[in-house]
Formats: sequence, C-alpha cells, structure tokens
Amino acid sequence: MIIHMDMDAFYAAVEQLDQPALRGKPVIVGGRSKRAVVSTASYEARKYGVRSAMPMFQALALCPQAIVVPVRMERYQMVSAEVMTILAEFSPLVEQVGIDEAFVDIRGTQTLLGDPRTIALAIKTRIRAAIGLTCSIGLAPLKFLAKIASDMQKPDGLTIISPDQTAAFINELAIEKVPGVGPATLVQLKSMGIRRLGDVARVPEKQLQAKLGKAALRLTALARGLDDSEVMPFRPVKSMGAENTLGENTSDLNLLKKHLLMHAERVGRELRSGRAKARSLQLKIKFADFKQITRSTMLEKPTQSSESLYAAAVQLLLQTRLPKPVRLIGISASNLVSSATPVQQDLIQGEAEQKWEKLDHTLDSIAERFGNHMIAKATLTEKEK
Repeated sequence: MIIHMDMDAFYAAVEQLDQPALRGKPVIVGGRSKRAVVSTASYEARKYGVRSAMPMFQALALCPQAIVVPVRMERYQMVSAEVMTILAEFSPLVEQVGIDEAFVDIRGTQTLLGDPRTIALAIKTRIRAAIGLTCSIGLAPLKFLAKIASDMQKPDGLTIISPDQTAAFINELAIEKVPGVGPATLVQLKSMGIRRLGDVARVPEKQLQAKLGKAALRLTALARGLDDSEVMPFRPVKSMGAENTLGENTSDLNLLKKHLLMHAERVGRELRSGRAKARSLQLKIKFADFKQITRSTMLEKPTQSSESLYAAAVQLLLQTRLPKPVRLIGISASNLVSSATPVQQDLIQGEAEQKWEKLDHTLDSIAERFGNHMIAKATLTEKEK
C-alpha cells in the first residue's frame, strides 16, 4: 500500500498556527498588488468560493471580510522540512512532490508499525502533535490512486482504497480526476464518449492513440489498474529559481536590479542549504505583452554565492534589449554540483569568492536564528519610488 500525504491549506494553516488570532477566520495568503493572486486560502475563506490562483481582487469580492497576509516562503519551507522528517520515521521511501505533499511507500513496514490504516492514522496523529497542523491521507495499492484519494475527504481526512475495491473505483472514477488529464485532453476524451476512467478500456487502442499519442498508453494502463510508477525518495534537484510578477510594468533598470538582488539572495540561500553550487544561470523576463524571453550564461566557476549570482544576472540584464516594459523577472541556477566537489580556483578571484560565501553563510546563520527580517542588504530595504 502507498500513502499520499497532503497538508491541509498549508500556507494559510501555518499563518493560523503562528498567529492564533487568525484561527477560525477567513485567511488569504498572497500579495496586495493589482496583479496579485491567491497562493492559498483557509477553509473558512474557501466556503465563499475563494480558490488558489484566483486573482486577489476577485477573491476579496467574494469574501470582503478576508484577512490577507503576505507569503512567507521560508517559514513554509521550514515547516515542510519538519513534516518530511516525521514521514521518514515511518518509512525510508518518502518522495516529496511539493512543499506540502509526499508519497510514502509503507510496504515492508507493517510488521513493526501495524496495518496500513494504523500507520496512516499514526502519521496524522504525529504531525498534529509535533507541529499542530492537520493533513489528509490517501491510501491505495497504486500511486496515482493514493493521490486521488487524499483529496476526497479534506480537511483532516483519511480515504482508503483497498485492493479489492480498486477495479470498481477505477471503473467509476471521473476522467478529469486522473492526474495528467488537462483541459485539452479532457475535450478529446469526451469527444470519444469517455466520461470515466473505466470507459477508456472499452475504446480501441488505435483510436485512442490517434487522438492522444503516447499519452494513450499510460491512460490505457491506468484504466486496467496498472501503475508501475514507484515512490522515488532520491530525486536530485536539477535547478533552483525565483521569480515574481511586478506590481506595475517597468523599464527602470535600477528597480529590475533590485528584484534580481532579492532573487539572487533567495536562490543562493537555497543552494547553500542544499550544499550545492551552480555552474550556469538563466535570466527570465516576461514583457507587458506577455512575450517571454530567457538568457543564459555559464559561470566562470561553480558558485553558491548570492553576490556572484547577482553579478551574473545583472550582466545578462544589461546585455538584453528591453523593447517593452517588464511584467515579470526571475532567475534560475542550474547545472548543479555538490559543494563538496573540489574546484580549481583562480588565486585572487577564488579568495574573493570564498569571502562572499563566508559572508553568506554568516548571514544564513543569523537569519536561521533570528529570522530573515533581522538583516538585509541596504538596497533591498529602500522603498520603491
């Protein structure tokens, strides 16, 4: 049996945990700019129709009494790490698939921990006792069914699909509930009379492949109750990035540099936390007309220095023509290597790099102990004009 654990309204729940005055009230996590969207809404706000990714103005029209709080990603990452540590107590096979969800393969653990239902309940109890938050769990013999099950009784739910229930569940499962079936695929499937996953098995494979291509093979397998995807606990990170949509479109290079500095600080901190260094950097820009471009560069040496990432990002920005005001800007560091990997350094440049990295580690320690608000580069504290 495989468990899919999904934290309930995670960002909003963390805010209610940290601020008791928010408990029981409609809370929306997100920004307040004209283009802000809802990151997460508490269940009290969801009763009014507020949903993730909804424009903030629309959410507040539905629930004008909602309390809007800013996103605190680093706090959510800290709580997420605590949750994943708890899951690892129940099985060595934990696959984190998002900041607030993970698969847990509990095969082979039942002799020590009990039957699957007992293990699932123990996980829920442990998370609530240690952190103060609730989660919903889906338990099924197939990975994709476990994910579907975790969403069926939210919040604080437990849904079990036993092996002898699997065939009937698949036969009646609404096709739009299947992971990977997006709006375009859904239109194609419904044009063939497919409303439920069980219907797929009754459509000739050639007809299905003509409509969906390679995706037809996976869908056919799932309809037959075949899912060979395993819980993969060790999935190396290929890149780390940060971006944001600006409050207003701008061509102001100084303002764009300020945002790049903020992103470089965050990405550098993630690299250092993951004991990784980046060999390449990519700049992402989306213009006011929604046209998007990227520019990449190979770094002289693998780095986890925020200052080095920022310098490379600024260089890319200055080399990029900006025909229209910028709507979104971001960076991503990729081609990662372990920070333990020895790197041949130029004597002078290497010494400077080491000084920046030492400073970064010192700032990380201060932030970890006292919070990120305690210290920041002067440029980031200046108000936008």
